[in-house]
Amino acid sequence: MFVDEAKIILKAGNGGNGCLSFLREKYRPNGGPNGGDGGNGGDIILVCDRNVADLINYKFVPHAFAKNGEPGRGSNCHGANGASRFLKVPEGTVVINNETETVAVELLKDGEKILLLKGGVGGKGNVNFKSSINQAPRKITLGTPGETGEFTFVLKTIADIGLVGFPNAGKSSLVNVLTNTHQKEAPYPFTTLNPKVGVIHYPETYQTLTIADIPGLISGAHENHGLGIKFLKHIERCKMLLFLIDIAAIDGRDPINDYWILREELAHYDHALLKKKCLIVVNKIDLPLAEEHLSAFKKAVNKEILAISCVESLGIDELKEKLHTLCARI
Repeated sequence: MFVDEAKIILKAGNGGNGCLSFLREKYRPNGGPNGGDGGNGGDIILVCDRNVADLINYKFVPHAFAKNGEPGRGSNCHGANGASRFLKVPEGTVVINNETETVAVELLKDGEKILLLKGGVGGKGNVNFKSSINQAPRKITLGTPGETGEFTFVLKTIADIGLVGFPNAGKSSLVNVLTNTHQKEAPYPFTTLNPKVGVIHYPETYQTLTIADIPGLISGAHENHGLGIKFLKHIERCKMLLFLIDIAAIDGRDPINDYWILREELAHYDHALLKKKCLIVVNKIDLPLAEEHLSAFKKAVNKEILAISCVESLGIDELKEKLHTLCARI
């Protein structure tokens, strides 16, 4: 199960109360105040970790609490601070405050740490209130409550290249040949149900690119049809887009219409997506009628187009180099 959204209740620790205490020894029956301070409550801290794939840990345990600070004690003993709670989240996690419906923080880089909720401050023991005119103060302060909040964690995949195409266009097949991975392939729509990120290696330059294979798009996706928003939110942070079109159209689809629908769905969701660098790639060029469809497609689109076949590995090397060149310019 891939989980890219989870609601969670969080609470930082309360501060411990200050202590009311007086020194009592054999020859000092009326000693002065010696009540220690309370400890501070633990914080809620988010940690960005590239080894965390999704938000499944928060789907089934939708709450987390930091430890309370310990109360102060006599003999000027201060209470221990409460342990902070560290929550690991994947790169690309957006944290939304449910009360204000605003973005609280975003975590984009591995190792990044952000204080989300502050723990309460420990109270003061009565030793702090001793003065020349009040040698036996009976005053203390209580620890303050830790911050609380209800949040929604939303994962938006980070990759260099976002793969955009209709179901069954060959997206998983393309990722497999580009990255030497083994994602599920099948001749039916929505084989891919969750975003997956593969790595394209360039051994000559010791460089890599990441490519996100995202569930197929259909008409009306911006209105949450099909896999809808589950798809679209994962391409917001990609550096560039790769439109993959089934040029063979053996199932009766129109490649030209498919391309314009893809662009329309992106524009409806966020028009800024169309301002990203993009590359149009047509797949299944080895099948009958593909060349005929490609000729008509080029005239209608009037942009640079690369033709490939994932099954026959045609044009794959050229595509890898093109992606490397385009991403280097971004």
